[in-house]
Amino acid sequence: MRRLMLLRHAKTETDAPSGRDQDRRLDERGRRDAAQIGDWIAAHPPFPDTALVSHAVRARQTWDIAWETMKDRVAAPQVEVLPELYGADPAQLLETIRTATVPANPQQLLLVGHNPGMHEVALMLMGGGDPAGAKALADNLPTAGLAIFDFDDKDWSDVAYRRGKLVLFVSPKLLRLE
Repeated sequence: MRRLMLLRHAKTETDAPSGRDQDRRLDERGRRDAAQIGDWIAAHPPFPDTALVSHAVRARQTWDIAWETMKDRVAAPQVEVLPELYGADPAQLLETIRTATVPANPQQLLLVGHNPGMHEVALMLMGGGDPAGAKALADNLPTAGLAIFDFDDKDWSDVAYRRGKLVLFVSPKLLRLE
């Protein structure tokens, strides 16, 4: 079995000082939300073996802050920063997932990326699972939102659309409602 965790970057400033979208940083709420989702991940095993993170500043900051809250409680995953995750569409994201065997062959894979691609691939991968999570995820993968899927596959290369079981969808907003 394989577990996939799709994490959208946390809330950001409207514009980067450089004017480049890739340079946008997390705002104060984003920093809080990234820490909260990291804390949640650390309390809910299994934990990612590998984290693939977009090179955009906001995605790297989301991972760094989430990891800071997790690091004393979970084993360190292998982390790769991948420029191709920035602006990736569902087909590109699926290809990244399917090729997540090099250099390690993780059982639990975390992607930190961006909408609309992350939301779209989450919807396309879903073949069943948590009905309440599916309903909440239907409209949006919000900032710092985390969609967790299990696949009954022996290898990442076998992962396909409509084959994932949505285990859970969680976001800082949903956590505040608990």
